[in-house]
Amino acid sequence: MAGQIVHLEIPAGDTAQARAFWGGLFGWEFQAFEGSPTEYHMFQISENQGGAIHGADGDRRGPRAFFDVDDITTGIARVKELGGEASDAMPVPSMGWFSTCSDVEGNDFGLWQTDPNATM
Repeated sequence: MAGQIVHLEIPAGDTAQARAFWGGLFGWEFQAFEGSPTEYHMFQISENQGGAIHGADGDRRGPRAFFDVDDITTGIARVKELGGEASDAMPVPSMGWFSTCSDVEGNDFGLWQTDPNATM
């Protein structure tokens, strides 16, 4: 469903410590995502929602929510049309496409399109 938060990324300098905290708080169980260029530990919240704790990238702090879109290309164009910034669509093979974005105030967020046919 377009606009629904489907994924949440939490950056961490110490991913083991962060996993212990969030797992202890909500009972989340983590699974390493193999093939990621950075340390990335995924968790599931519900059937259609999940997230990951990952190695912190630079000075960015705070979670990044990814919102579902029907079409990633249209979503990226709309973000730019409204004055925000959006990266090109990037594939997660066999899962879908994402774009990292920022709104007109500089807040980070992402777009996600589920597509089991996504390839590199």
